[in-house]
Amino acid sequence: MTDEKDKPGEEIEFIPEAPAEGVEPSAAPTDAGKKEPEAKAAGPEGSRSLKEKLRKREAEIKHLRKELDELKESYLRKLADMENLRKRLEREKSEYQQYALSGLLLELLGVVDNFERALQSAPADAAGKTFREGVELILRMFQNLLAKNGVRAIVIEGRAFDPTFHHAMAVEESDRVAEPEIEEELQKGYMHHDRLLRPTLVKVLVPKKGQ
Repeated sequence: MTDEKDKPGEEIEFIPEAPAEGVEPSAAPTDAGKKEPEAKAAGPEGSRSLKEKLRKREAEIKHLRKELDELKESYLRKLADMENLRKRLEREKSEYQQYALSGLLLELLGVVDNFERALQSAPADAAGKTFREGVELILRMFQNLLAKNGVRAIVIEGRAFDPTFHHAMAVEESDRVAEPEIEEELQKGYMHHDRLLRPTLVKVLVPKKGQ
């Protein structure tokens, strides 16, 4: 009779002993030693790839900064254009409000002229005095209305002829002048704010030809 341990087909399992406390099991061998040469070999290529990426990133940043500067400049330019447009519209609005009544005021000047002529030809007796006072009152009302709307008479200072404000209705040669001079005011001229509303009609003396 054979022992049980000698029976065929049965194997004895080897169970390793547990390591003693405080003793770490030895590390299994790895392929680190084999991979290190590969990592060293890939080092320069990785560095070149990183530098290339940095160059591309710097180029992108430079391009974006350029676009930002262009957008900023365009924005400032459009902002300045808008401000100039706003100022121009305000100026045009102000000028329109100032000069919108120029046509009407010019017609009123004809009425003022007629009142002034009536005063020059009014009789000097007692009955004429009452008439004159009435005309003077109406004339003052018209003059105040014109002044409220920025109309003022052109005052001739000196005798020099200025075609900007004077219109020569009559010209006479004279040996008493070396330059054109105003001899007589025939009709008053008026300014509307800073614009010429009606030139002053004058008689002008000019030097004789060949003098």
